[in-house]
Amino acid sequence: MGNKDKNLYRLDELSDYKVASNYSDVTGWKIVDADNRTIGKIDNLWVNKDMQRVVYLDVNVDKALIEDSKKEVHDAIEYDNGKEFMYTEGDTHIIIPIGSVSINKDTKIVMANGIGYDTFRKTSRYNRLHNFDRDYERNVLRSYYPADESGFNSDSDDDTFYNRREFDGR
Repeated sequence: MGNKDKNLYRLDELSDYKVASNYSDVTGWKIVDADNRTIGKIDNLWVNKDMQRVVYLDVNVDKALIEDSKKEVHDAIEYDNGKEFMYTEGDTHIIIPIGSVSINKDTKIVMANGIGYDTFRKTSRYNRLHNFDRDYERNVLRSYYPADESGFNSDSDDDTFYNRREFDGR
């Protein structure tokens, strides 16, 4: 993603931004799937600066989930110009739309609503040292919501793309 087109920023990149007082800053909290299996820890929040809101949780994936991914070949392998995409060292992060989770302030645990461990295991990861692009966002959303696949294909602007239930963090 080129800098001139960059709309998403990690919260820690934005010195003048912070989580609103009526929301929990879930950075560092554990995230579990719908069956309470550990997915990882929330490393950061991705903010759409133009819309002034959090759209993704940036999750540092648990080592056990990564090891489970290595044990089998799965459907999440992508093809890029005829070359197979394989996870490389450092691909340890995934994004989760903020509207796809429930936040328990008492236990400081975030639960993915209706997304199971196998889905997270098969979802493409990225390296935190590199920004991702809209194609990665679409691939992740198709992984989490295969029934809604057609809605993620359009080349929509940010307002249209992020104004759907998956990004409603209220």
